[in-house]
Amino acid sequence: MAIIKPFRAVRPAKNYVDMVAELPYDVMNREEAKKMGEENKYSFIHIDRAEVDLDDNVDEHDEAVYLKAKENLDKFKDEKILIKEKQECIYIYREIMDGRAQTGLVACVSVDDNINGVIKIHEYTKPDKELDRTNHIKYCNANTGTILLTYKNREKVDEIIDYYVKNELPIYDFISDDGVFHTVWRIDRKEDLKELVDEFDKIPHLYIADGHHRSASAVNVAKEKRDANPNYTGDEEFNYYIAMIAPENDLEVMDYNRVVKDLNGNTKEEFLDKIAQKFDVEKVKGNTPYKPQKKGDVGMFLDGDWYRIEFGKRYTKVRDEVKSLDISILQDNILDNILGIKDPRRDKRIDFVGGIRGIGELERRVNNDMKVAFAMYPTGIEELIAVADANKIMPAKSTWFEPKVRCGLFLHELD
Repeated sequence: MAIIKPFRAVRPAKNYVDMVAELPYDVMNREEAKKMGEENKYSFIHIDRAEVDLDDNVDEHDEAVYLKAKENLDKFKDEKILIKEKQECIYIYREIMDGRAQTGLVACVSVDDNINGVIKIHEYTKPDKELDRTNHIKYCNANTGTILLTYKNREKVDEIIDYYVKNELPIYDFISDDGVFHTVWRIDRKEDLKELVDEFDKIPHLYIADGHHRSASAVNVAKEKRDANPNYTGDEEFNYYIAMIAPENDLEVMDYNRVVKDLNGNTKEEFLDKIAQKFDVEKVKGNTPYKPQKKGDVGMFLDGDWYRIEFGKRYTKVRDEVKSLDISILQDNILDNILGIKDPRRDKRIDFVGGIRGIGELERRVNNDMKVAFAMYPTGIEELIAVADANKIMPAKSTWFEPKVRCGLFLHELD
């Protein structure tokens, strides 16, 4: 059963919160991160992506970056931009984006639940990204990113959240630059904390929605600290990491799209012909961008033209949790068989574009540094849970969740 634990969060002082809170480290490129840091000296990007404060020629995985992250974190604490909670708490965190609310609890979860499968995964991590976040946690001696977990709704948990939202004053309430409303309530009454812990002890599984790399990295650091402390009890803070735990009914998955550098030696005509041997392919009338409206449809942008690819029931109705996914059908039949991309986690010829950036970003990438783009229909949250429950793995970058849990709102120190 799932373990959650109250914790003493390191979090922004109220008068800094809207300036500190930032999008996750991996949703922007280095140039974008640098600009964000230059425009806001209080942005958490100075800790999460500390290379923004170093010369542009410094590799983002150089030790100097992690040392700078620790230096900036210490500075934020010394200057009381970040403060430490006086007692252990659990928090309610609500985000409202385009009128839709996403509400969950922020608490610590157990690395042992990762190890023993109580916390279920649905994708593998990229080794370089996992190493990066492992080093970041080690040098900062803190979990600096909040993982998004989901679970199947429990009425009692909903009731506690609803009570605080309706009857207690929030500790934070602000609007971020992208128009998302952020509100945080603190739960510090012992009876409520115990009831939440007991309720989650009845939940068989939590599911990672967003943050596989940060979760895996937290486990890596915990294992290292256990090896260095063979008499550990399990109660030490390094045995836990922070997560926002939101019920599945509150989560929305957006499309996660693909762009590829070349056609693997094929001409445009050969490439289209090979796709047509398996799927229906048609050029979009009026050449308007094609955003798929249902499972089994894919939009493709190639040489200035938009195409609609329809997989068909032969592929989408396969009785396999992974093979029936649109992402899997694309990967197996086009990206792998035609374009030669067998391992999208490591292949440098492919890149991934979150749906929040819009169809226009796919056109921009193809017109700039790529050859072909694929616009996907979003993977459903029910598909994610089905894959995780079957102990299977989706292709890399199958899901993109919005709104993103802001980094810098909650940190968890390991000692």
